[in-house]
Amino acid sequence: MEKHMKAPFDKEAAKELRAGDYVYITGTIYTARDAAHKRMYEALEQGRGLPFDIQDQIIYYMGPSPARQGRPIGSAGPTTSSRMDKYTPALLDLGLRGMIGKGKRSKEVKEAVTRNGAVYFAAVGGAGALLSRSIVDSEVIAYDDLGTEAIRKLQVVDFPVIVVMDAEGEDLYERVLNSCQEET
Repeated sequence: MEKHMKAPFDKEAAKELRAGDYVYITGTIYTARDAAHKRMYEALEQGRGLPFDIQDQIIYYMGPSPARQGRPIGSAGPTTSSRMDKYTPALLDLGLRGMIGKGKRSKEVKEAVTRNGAVYFAAVGGAGALLSRSIVDSEVIAYDDLGTEAIRKLQVVDFPVIVVMDAEGEDLYERVLNSCQEET
């Protein structure tokens, strides 16, 4: 099913999404990759706050290429999500509502997604230039010293994603894999 949604979004909105849905996101999302996740996790361990209010937000696992003239951002394709898996359950427990990346997630992340009524979306890998067209504004808000891995606040319009893991624990990757195994 094709859906349009605003970001940030709450638990009730997350529960309306199903694995396999095509979703177009409009609103505010944040970027963070490995190094930024490590810093956020360390800040939490030390009792310090995060650089943005994570409640009901979406983090896109992406580090952009330099912006071309007249554009707010360069190519903006997803990175492999499993690299953030050791940090993700803690962020989900704090209210993170969605993640955008590519690839499978760990059992611990899947449990945290279900426990917290969150959603894991996939963006199409290799389509970074196309995805960047949906980004209308980009601002570094934390960890500027990390360069492309700094945390950015993005404004997006109709950013295209697919629900891979829904709030009920349904996993599109597992469904497809099981379907392929049944055919053989």
